[in-house]
Amino acid sequence: MAAFLLGAVLLIVQPEIVPSRPAINSKTETSSQSVQRELLKKTSQKNDFKENIHSNGSCQQLPQTIIIGVRKGGTRALLEMLSLHPDIAAAESEVHFFDWEDHYRNGLQWYINQMPFSYPHQITVEKTPAYFTSPKVPERVYNMNESMRLLLILRDPSERVLSDYTQVFYNHMQKHKPYPSIEQFLIKDGELNVDYKAINRSLYYIHMQNWLKYFPLDHIHIVDGDKLIKDPFPEVEKVERFLKLSPQINASNFYFNKTKGFYCLRDSGRERCLHESKGRAHPQVDTQLLEKLHEYFHEPNKKFFELVGRTFDWH
Repeated sequence: MAAFLLGAVLLIVQPEIVPSRPAINSKTETSSQSVQRELLKKTSQKNDFKENIHSNGSCQQLPQTIIIGVRKGGTRALLEMLSLHPDIAAAESEVHFFDWEDHYRNGLQWYINQMPFSYPHQITVEKTPAYFTSPKVPERVYNMNESMRLLLILRDPSERVLSDYTQVFYNHMQKHKPYPSIEQFLIKDGELNVDYKAINRSLYYIHMQNWLKYFPLDHIHIVDGDKLIKDPFPEVEKVERFLKLSPQINASNFYFNKTKGFYCLRDSGRERCLHESKGRAHPQVDTQLLEKLHEYFHEPNKKFFELVGRTFDWH
């Protein structure tokens, strides 16, 4: 009876939950698989799994698309731009379901409850930039839905490091807390501090290898974050095609705000810009230190280009 109820529910909330690939480990169950089994147990119990259906026919469902990263790559801008499409229903906040253990233990019902109400013809999207660099996440997403369409937005690794620092710096300033200069993070014993977390997050090829263990490359669309800033429409057009959406977003949905220095959105005559925290000026960094950063990323970038069969205009 429990198995029947589970099957019926999964047909409603699509996409289908599938087991992990046997090739990963056919004899020894991983900790992630163990947690997944507990998730399935929870969802198979009628009292633990409820259909959240609105009177207008919309409902909460598992996402069919996830923006997996990267942090400070432009994930919020991408989500806002995608939300211009009438067939997109986007979760407003970062859910952190797959990377935060406290959230993951809550089960898929909790995850569904974080999703927006959407109609059957709409694609539900959530974005959590930390997913890309979290080692546990690819398998967990695969266990939920092996056919998931993933969006990854990347920027020049060096610029991403500076943007990463800038965000944390301003967060401390708003709380009136002191924060070290970026040089104190980038330099250790006279050399580039490769243990700095912001640098690790920009080693894209390492994290991409993790995802390609579970998802084929044609299930991961890479958005050029640098181009999205300079000319957003062509990049959004590519995302529409990847998600098999009808072409509803057009060039008139974007306009350049000279005061802010970046593109804002126009939807049905209503204009809106991203939060003021977006587009903040990066700290001034010594030219020689920047060169060290560029040199450090040269080889990792080359490996990433070979991995995805595509090049980007990075230092």
